[in-house]
Amino acid sequence: MEKYTESAIRGLVDAIVDSYEEEPDIIRIGNADSIDPEQVQAILDDLRSLIFAGFYDKRKLKPDSVEYYVGELVERLLYELRKQIGKALKATGCGAWAVDDTQAEERAEQIAAEFLSRIPALRSVLATDVAASFEGDPAAFSKDEVVLSYPGIFAITVFRLAHELYLLDVPLIPRMMTEYAHGLTGIDIHPGATIGHHLFLDHGTGIVIGETSVIGNFVKIYQGVTLGALSTRGGQLQHGVKRHPTIEDHVTIYSGASILGGTTVIGEGVVIGSNAFLTKSVPQRTRVSVKNPELQYSASGREKARVVELEQDDAWYYVI
Repeated sequence: MEKYTESAIRGLVDAIVDSYEEEPDIIRIGNADSIDPEQVQAILDDLRSLIFAGFYDKRKLKPDSVEYYVGELVERLLYELRKQIGKALKATGCGAWAVDDTQAEERAEQIAAEFLSRIPALRSVLATDVAASFEGDPAAFSKDEVVLSYPGIFAITVFRLAHELYLLDVPLIPRMMTEYAHGLTGIDIHPGATIGHHLFLDHGTGIVIGETSVIGNFVKIYQGVTLGALSTRGGQLQHGVKRHPTIEDHVTIYSGASILGGTTVIGEGVVIGSNAFLTKSVPQRTRVSVKNPELQYSASGREKARVVELEQDDAWYYVI
C-alpha cells in the first residue's frame, strides 16, 4: 500500500475539517457542556451499588459501616448527577429544558435531589423484579444469582432508574442509560415506557419495549419479543402519540412474539404463544397461539426420498 505523503495527509485533514462546517449537527467542538458517556456509566454503577448494597463492591461491606458507605455514595452521586444533568439541560435542542447556565445548575440540583429521594421506592419495586425472576425460573439457584448474573435484572434496573429521570424531564441522559444496558444485554427498553412491579424478562435477548408501551404487574416476557409501533412513517409527527401496546396484569408473552400498535390492548391473564403477530386487542384470559407449521426434511446425497408422518401434540410433522 502506498504511503501518504505529508501534503496528501494535509489535504485529507482539510477535507475532514471542511466537512465539519457542512454538517454541524453531528459535531460538538469547543463545547465544555458536552455530556460524558463514561461518567453516565459510572453514575449507573454507583446507583446499582446503592440499590444492591454489597453485591458489586470490591471492598467488603460491614453492618457498622453501612451508614458511612451510603453517605459517601449519595454525596458523590449528588455531585456527578448535578453536573451531568446540568450539561444535559444546557445542551442545544433539548426542548423545554434548554436554559441558561444559572437556571440549569439550579434545576439540576433540584432534580438530582428529587431523583435520589426516590431510591427507597425504586428498591422496593426492584425487589419484586428479582423475586419474579427467581420464582419464575426453575434454573435459578438463588436470588443472589439473579442479581449478579441475570441480564434481565440489569436491564430492568437501568430502565427503572432512567425512567425516573425521564419523568423529571431530564433530556439525553435517560436514553443514554437504557442504550448502555441495551448494548450489554440485547434488551432494548425505552425509558419512557410504563412498567409495573414483578416484571420477569426471561433470557431477555432481543426484547424491544417501545416508548409508549404500558406494562402491568406480574408480566412475563421471553426473548425476542417486540412491543412496537405499527408504523413510524410519520416520523416526528408521531412524537407524543401512543404508538405502542398496553399489556395488562399477569400476561405471559413467549419468545418471538410481536405486539404492535398504540390501541392494541392485551387483556389480563392472556398467554401469547411464540412467534405470534398481533395488531389487534386480545380479551382477558385468552390463549393466543400460532398453528404449528409444516416441517419438511430432505434426505441427503442420492438416498431415495421417503415420506414419514408423525403426530405429536396435535401437530403434524412431515419428513421427506
